[in-house]
Formats: sequence, structure tokens, C-alpha cells
Amino acid sequence: MAVPTTFDQRATGFSLPLAYNLAKAAELAYQDEATIEARARDWGFDTVRHHQTRFTPPFPLQDTQAYTMAGEHMIVTGFRGTEPARIRDWLTDGTTPPWPGPARTGYVHYGFAEALESVFPEVAKTLADLRTNGQSVWFTGHSLGGALAMLTAARLSLEDPRLQADGVYTFGQPRTCDRLLAAAYDKGLQGRTHRFVHDNDIVPQLPPEPAFTHVETLHHIDSAGRVREKAGLVAGLADRAKGLGAAAFSPDGEGVRDHLMRNYLAALEKALD
Repeated sequence: MAVPTTFDQRATGFSLPLAYNLAKAAELAYQDEATIEARARDWGFDTVRHHQTRFTPPFPLQDTQAYTMAGEHMIVTGFRGTEPARIRDWLTDGTTPPWPGPARTGYVHYGFAEALESVFPEVAKTLADLRTNGQSVWFTGHSLGGALAMLTAARLSLEDPRLQADGVYTFGQPRTCDRLLAAAYDKGLQGRTHRFVHDNDIVPQLPPEPAFTHVETLHHIDSAGRVREKAGLVAGLADRAKGLGAAAFSPDGEGVRDHLMRNYLAALEKALD
């Protein structure tokens, strides 16, 4: 395999070239609207819509941002993540109340649910408006964006199956929901979700279990660029999550370096080569 130079809109299922393209789409969510639109056109997506909501203190985020790009054969919604220092307070706060999950199934992390709620109606309407040719539907995101991608797929699967995702690719996604919702999600979206964790990335270790857990399926990229595919958690990471605090989010630390989106892309490039 080689690093793809085009965006294959006919791609289905799982492949590393598709993972790389959707990682690029997740990275693009961090850019300004003009850059997003230009890149989408370069990739063959002729329609782009932006989704943004501003928050007021004391909510930890300034805003939630996402975009949807639609082409002849594929629609992709990419959700923007956030810096580890900004997300740290939610992820280490054991007092955060849960939020009822989609279709009253299980519970989700309050901060993630509130962030999604601010843009979900617009995202769902956009998908319904743009899916005029039976295009496949994909969600992607890094960090917080990965949690929002997964929760969007969960809501559509449980509440509006007409827009069921064909695939969800996330990178450095934190734990997002409880075991009940995770089980319902994995049943409804079996084989469609691919959750990438780069080496010692700290964010997928949080928030702590047992309140929150991960959905399937895991692809762990080690320091040599090897992709190890397995269900469940990265071996050993659950125990490492105990006692993590602000120091673990140091910009110089390995856990934060491995979380950066550019390092996910570099790792996938190594895996493809």
C-alpha cells in the first residue's frame, strides 16, 4: 500500500487508505471555512456546509465546529477536536453528571452530549438535504471530534436509521458513553466503527472507567507504525488511567505528543509505507 493521493469516494468498509483520507478530513476540521471548502473541492466534494455554535462560560469549550462535504458518491462530516489542556478538566472530573443517551439508551458524558446537541439538528438536516443520490455517509473526528462523530452515528442509528452511517473513523477519541449504550452502538453499527489510538496517547484513557467505556473496533498504532487490530481496550491502558492529573497533560509529555493529529497522520503514513 501507498499513501493515497486522491480521495476515493467509492471506498467501503475498512482499509488503511480510507483511514488516512478520513484522518485528513478530521484534520481539516481544524481549519477555517475557506480552507475547508478549497480542500473539499480538491477532493471532489462539490458541496460544503459548516456547523458552528458558540458557548458562554463556564462551559469548557468556546464553540463546537464541524463541516459536511458532499460528492457524487460520498458524504463526510468532520468534527473538530480540542487541545488536550482545554479538554483536560472534563476528562479528569469524576463528578461530571451523565446525560441520557440517544433514544434513552444508557448514558453519555455530559460535556460531549451538550457539545453535540448544539449542532446535531443542523448536521442531521444537512445530511437529509444532501443525500440525494444514495451516497454513503461517513463521520470522522479527532479527540473531542471523535466523541462527537461517534455520538452522531449513535443518535442516527437509534433515532433516524434512514441516515445510518456507513462508517465512523475516529482518532484519539476519549471514552464517551456507558456500557449499555456501547453495547447498543456496537450491535447497530457492527463492523462500521474504527477507533484509532496512536501509541501512548493519553486521551483515550479518559474519562475513567467504570462510568465510561469505549465502542469497538480498536486499531492501535505502535511506535514502529504497526497497526494492531483488536476489539476492546488497548492492553494495559485502563490501569494507566488511574491517578492521571494535570501533569499527564504536559505539552512535552509523550501522552500529549502521541495525541496530536499530525502525529496520527505521520503514523498512518508510516503504516501505509
